[in-house]
Amino acid sequence: MDYVNAFWVGGLICALAQILMEKTKMMPGRIMVLLVCLGALISAVGWYEPFQEFAGAGAGVPLLGYGNILMKGVKEAVDKDGFIGLFKGGFTSGAVGCSAALIFGYLASFVFRSKMKK
Repeated sequence: MDYVNAFWVGGLICALAQILMEKTKMMPGRIMVLLVCLGALISAVGWYEPFQEFAGAGAGVPLLGYGNILMKGVKEAVDKDGFIGLFKGGFTSGAVGCSAALIFGYLASFVFRSKMKK
């Protein structure tokens, strides 16, 4: 049942993002920022942990999950370092995901030949 919940929740999140792209004039970058901020907001309220427990990877993998990771890092850093934790907590918790995206994107550029759009 875990796989089914992950599938339909992740699919629903992606479908809602696709509907936003198709039915509004929002650019994809703004929709991505909206999803990250929404994940951080849900995490700040305390609803993300039960949601992720129910949905598993369906809630942890999309951009909502990245917002949750950033908010967790900020909370931990503020508890540990005080005010300065607001500025460094998100960087420390999100560094692995950003680094992996950069490294794998760079490696993919060697495997696949990119072309400029005409």
